[in-house]
Amino acid sequence: MQKKLIVSAVQQPCGDDNPHVNLDFSIAKIREVAAKNADLVVLSELHLGKYFCQTEDHTVFDLAQPIPCETTDILSELAKELSIVIVSTLFERRAAGLYHNTAVVFDKDGSIAGKYRKMHIPDDPAFYEKYYFTPGDLGFTPIETSIGKLGVLICWDQWYPEAARLMALAGADILIYPTAIGWDKNDTKEEQARQLDAWITVQRGHAVANGLPVISCNRIGFETAPNSENGIDFWGNSFITGAQGEFLAHANSTDTQVLIAEIDKKQNETVRRIWPFLRDRRVDAFSDLTKRFID
Repeated sequence: MQKKLIVSAVQQPCGDDNPHVNLDFSIAKIREVAAKNADLVVLSELHLGKYFCQTEDHTVFDLAQPIPCETTDILSELAKELSIVIVSTLFERRAAGLYHNTAVVFDKDGSIAGKYRKMHIPDDPAFYEKYYFTPGDLGFTPIETSIGKLGVLICWDQWYPEAARLMALAGADILIYPTAIGWDKNDTKEEQARQLDAWITVQRGHAVANGLPVISCNRIGFETAPNSENGIDFWGNSFITGAQGEFLAHANSTDTQVLIAEIDKKQNETVRRIWPFLRDRRVDAFSDLTKRFID
């Protein structure tokens, strides 16, 4: 991993019905951060289109793509042209009836450095992901790139300290969370504030507990559910933190924004020396973590 990295996150709306429009928007923003010498750019979860998991509809499976596909070809060429690492999340068609929510990492030479398939799959009102996605089977394995090992996780994964810890134990240099999360329009302002604060706090906690920078990239905009006036108001608030959970960049809840921050690997090493959490873990007493619940 380079001593210092310039990293970025693209907070954008993804609500256009045409995936090419959404992709072109992402590409324009990637070019923008590349012009500022960024080494890495992270796009939000399933950035090619609307968040389709608000309802269960078997025709939506037509949107899934194999990997590699036309989209990965485009992003591979872009990564090579701009010499930038790109993290994109796609609806993967692995086989008929077998689909994943998959992050694809493109290295600076245009190669696909690796994939991560979302491990934790929610099934809640307006987030019916279990209907669409098979849980990942690639494990919590960092993806090796020319700029370091990327601990890529996806959305619902961000609530689980075990996922972040396993990425850290496997040598991740950065934790990365492409995300699509928002409010129900019927939530009170107080409830919205509690949810947003919890979301930010838990991810900052992963940075602190593991001594690693975090990049969390969310979408923005209100997206209605099909045949309904209900929908999700995606709350943005994408952010980048350092290894002590300190904000290096933080977006608002409504605007398209490109976040850019510098990450200093030497500082990350210093943080782990003064807070040696990995040294002091009582691994001899953690066996119950593999149980669903301790009765």
